[in-house]
Amino acid sequence: MPVRWIASTATYANSFVYENVLIDAGVLPMAVEPYAAEIDTIVVTHAHYDHIAHLAEIARICGDAAVCIHEADAPGLLDDARSLSMVFGARSPGIVPDVLLHDGDRVGNLRVIHTPGHTPGGICLYAEAAKILFSGDTVFTGGSFGRYDFPGGDRTALAASIDRLAALDVEGLYPGHGEPVARGGGRHIAAAREALRFYG
Repeated sequence: MPVRWIASTATYANSFVYENVLIDAGVLPMAVEPYAAEIDTIVVTHAHYDHIAHLAEIARICGDAAVCIHEADAPGLLDDARSLSMVFGARSPGIVPDVLLHDGDRVGNLRVIHTPGHTPGGICLYAEAAKILFSGDTVFTGGSFGRYDFPGGDRTALAASIDRLAALDVEGLYPGHGEPVARGGGRHIAAAREALRFYG
């Protein structure tokens, strides 16, 4: 099944639709509405506001889709300091998730990979058969990586997370920001690993 990319604005993060799952919810609800009937699950890669800004509204238009987030980032859905929502002049969405995720869990055909470093509960989602990785703000195309200087960030943890991703067979790389690639995603991850090692 193809990935549908709902591109970010200058301030907010990308969202993606894969099978019945929406990944991240910072985009405007009207951008998700064309896919609403097929979405029954929303997975948030981490709780920074640019990824959760419209989570409550999007869940509602998707028929009260189940909201999933790693347990370590779940407090950010309620806590303005953890979500950095004040930076955006806003408030956290104020919702309790339906599902708390852990490393190795599955959401449909996607495997949850806990990748702390940008945030304590950051995750990536990997479709093994399709060789697709949704990487949130852990790694981006072009060989860059998520910031670790926000509260809860950890350079050592981020390096270990990217090392783990580099061991995967990845063709399609779909990051939280920037343009995705359908081929050669593993090379972008390897470049991010080297960049963090030498320049991060």
